[in-house]
Amino acid sequence: MKQKLRSEIEEKDKWDLTLIFKNEEEFNKTFNEAKKEIEKISSYKGKLLESSDSLLSCFEFSDYIERKLDKLYMYAHLDLDSDTTNTFAQTRNEKVEKLYQKYGVLSSFIQPEIIKGSMELIDSFIKENPELERYRFNFSEMFRFKEHYLSENEEEMLSKLSKSFIADEAFEALTDADMTFPNIKVNGEDVELTESNYSVYIRDKNRDVRKAAFTNLFNTYNKYKNTLAKTFSGQVEHLTSMAKIRNYNSSIEASVALDDVSVDVYNKLVDTINKNLDVLYQYYDLKKEVLNLDELHLYDVYVPMVKNIEMNYSFEDAKKIVIDALSVLGEDYVNNLKKAFDERWIDIYNNKGKRSGAYSSGCYDTKPYVLLNFEGKYEDVTTLAHEVGHSMHSHYSKTNQPYNLCDYQIFVAEVASTVNELITNHYLIKHSTSDEYKLFIINNLMELYKATIYRQVMFAEFERDMHKAHEDEEALTHEYLSDHYYELVKKYFGENVVCDEEIKNEWMRIPHFYYNFYVYKYAVGLSCATKIVNDILSGKEGAVEKYLAFLKTGGSMHPADELLVAGVDIFDEEVYKSAINTFEGYIKEFKKTYKK
Repeated sequence: MKQKLRSEIEEKDKWDLTLIFKNEEEFNKTFNEAKKEIEKISSYKGKLLESSDSLLSCFEFSDYIERKLDKLYMYAHLDLDSDTTNTFAQTRNEKVEKLYQKYGVLSSFIQPEIIKGSMELIDSFIKENPELERYRFNFSEMFRFKEHYLSENEEEMLSKLSKSFIADEAFEALTDADMTFPNIKVNGEDVELTESNYSVYIRDKNRDVRKAAFTNLFNTYNKYKNTLAKTFSGQVEHLTSMAKIRNYNSSIEASVALDDVSVDVYNKLVDTINKNLDVLYQYYDLKKEVLNLDELHLYDVYVPMVKNIEMNYSFEDAKKIVIDALSVLGEDYVNNLKKAFDERWIDIYNNKGKRSGAYSSGCYDTKPYVLLNFEGKYEDVTTLAHEVGHSMHSHYSKTNQPYNLCDYQIFVAEVASTVNELITNHYLIKHSTSDEYKLFIINNLMELYKATIYRQVMFAEFERDMHKAHEDEEALTHEYLSDHYYELVKKYFGENVVCDEEIKNEWMRIPHFYYNFYVYKYAVGLSCATKIVNDILSGKEGAVEKYLAFLKTGGSMHPADELLVAGVDIFDEEVYKSAINTFEGYIKEFKKTYKK
């Protein structure tokens, strides 16, 4: 079907950006004001620690100008994303980005100048001028990293050198652009295999197609094993060297410190999953039984156990489902959620030039807008629930925190969205009109837990161990990397799955190994969300109130402390066991329903 033009989409189905600026004239007026005003930040340079008044004045002006820039950016980027072919919107967005960048350069002196002093000095300023109290957390965060900052000249040198560390770019160029794969036979015809369509063919009903896709993909990676070992070891070398330069004991310690999380959390997650691999083995035994296979190979594990159910939902259907499902979060939550629909925070349908995918985006002085490309499938319903979860988190944050404390960290960002997604799936299971559809949803949930809890932790374990090996002066050759990865695969899949040798090359294709210990956050996020949802749906006293209190914390605390507000202790292995037990519960429910 031909894509509609942006002009052909009904106004009621578009987000209302006039809530940010009424018209282009108002936008331009604000832009021109900001362009003149940003220069003022330079007047504070060298004066921040002279007096409490000077420090307060700088921070209040910074809040003022950043809020203005945020609004300009949101208007420009949202309008562009609704139609990326619009050259006027492209120009406007670029203009705002350049202004933002200029302010970033002008204001870059603030943190280095403050940490030249001491927290004791800041405390004396706060005592002298209580208006500074609202910035105490910001100050403490700056000083938390003081011992890891270098001199101004050294920081400048590192900044310039950072552009030469391109292991991730080399990886992307090789795997996205230069690497090609042999054709495979699909329905008797030669079909080009790519990284993109591999995910389709590894799920194909025809086992020969799956095996050919699996073998050809990983054998091709094997041809580049030396190059990819160099890019990976280069990334590890860069991160471990930077950690040492900044006075950290290890690269993993340097990474988790950004979220004020200890390495103990990372290790506890890995250890807990390792102690509960039997649940994952149950899942693979179930898959082998349902697929009726004598042997379950690695090229079989992505095949769905039930056929795709073609359920079609109108947006009104999806809206009703999400609101009804999330009513368990209470009247206040639902009333705020309805504003997203009534005030047109959501851009619903696809149009020509619209950015693909989905997201929630906003700032302190705008609505937390949602971009969708709604097509009426099951995934579109759960995506709506997911994205309004982000938006509600943002709404509660900005209505309960001052500007400087409203932005929550990535570490907790996916918790609120996943809570909504899990609650909505539970609602859909409860209101399933057939066992077939119930099995379809449970199968999706089992895939979610398998991929997010177990697969991501396997990646996290590999990443941790390889960095440790490098720090212990082990050479990260392709043989060492592949052999270690293969042993991990055999451990995570167990004795009842045939671990084909080609899988030892899989580490070569994982882009997340260039994200600096990021993957464990996926598993922690789903585990926390599961604990919260289980508490809410079981009617645990105070669970809803604690969760809403968590949403209101914004960025006013460290992530671990914010999650404690929700009743989740990420240092307690019971949080991760909650996710594992939920996964096991879905396995049992699937078996029971399937055998009917």
